[in-house]
Amino acid sequence: MTKRRSPTPKFAVCVSTDDPDLLTPRMIYQVLPDDSAARSDYVRVIDNEGEDYLYPSKYFVFVELPRAVERAILSAS
Repeated sequence: MTKRRSPTPKFAVCVSTDDPDLLTPRMIYQVLPDDSAARSDYVRVIDNEGEDYLYPSKYFVFVELPRAVERAILSAS
């Protein structure tokens, strides 16, 4: 039996928002996989309340981070 590796974490920087209580411009957010949302031009992120929610993809720019930075972000959450 082969082990399934969890997908590599993805991150995005918020560049726009219509609700500053839930998203903060210039902040890095963890992106969760959601193919259905992507087809509708949305992205699922962990917002400021710690909940995963769909937001328009135009609010974000995807970024690749060094592995050490990814681990630090994930362990801080």
